[in-house]
Amino acid sequence: MSSDKARARLEAMFAVAPVVPVITIEKVDDAVPLARALIAGGLRAVEITLRTDAGLAAAEAILRGVPEAIVGLGTVVTPDDMKSAAKIGAAFALSPGMTTDLLQAAVDFDMPFVPGIQTASELLACTTRGFELVKFFPAVPAGGLAALGALSGPFPTVRYCPTGGINEANIAEWLAHPQVVAVGGSWIAPASDIRAGAWSAIEARARSAAALRRRT
Repeated sequence: MSSDKARARLEAMFAVAPVVPVITIEKVDDAVPLARALIAGGLRAVEITLRTDAGLAAAEAILRGVPEAIVGLGTVVTPDDMKSAAKIGAAFALSPGMTTDLLQAAVDFDMPFVPGIQTASELLACTTRGFELVKFFPAVPAGGLAALGALSGPFPTVRYCPTGGINEANIAEWLAHPQVVAVGGSWIAPASDIRAGAWSAIEARARSAAALRRRT
């Protein structure tokens, strides 16, 4: 897949689902009810991280059991992780950072990929390889909207999916930025609520986030 086609696919997905819950799942059995709660609240996309042993199997469970979900694999940090994302049929992959090996693996495995960046040098390494939709991470600790605005000057064609420190209090500001196509955050489905099976609370947060997007 060419870089232009990959970017077009990503932008189309994020247009449908611009708020992406970042999920860390400890038990595979929680995956399907969690995804159903998010979709009931109006959020179709989900980033299932590989931070736990259950992450990959949880993503597979959602792909099988909740076909209307747009499932991305997160915390992709090695070419083998990228291979796993492609093997299970993930719609996209995200990383907290970037390496040339990861960028090449995305091309090799035909995977729409959102590499993570903080600096102009990292962003330049991505754009020169054709990756112009990136994850600004960790968004708030890395300088917030001021830093994103500074990067936007020399890189006017780049689009961003900021993640890290974004929550109910500041999401509207991030979504209003013209170069932000989506935001990611863990506040919608915190690990404590997933453990407790608090699906109603998760659905309510999802609905709040989805409604906010419609107002921006």
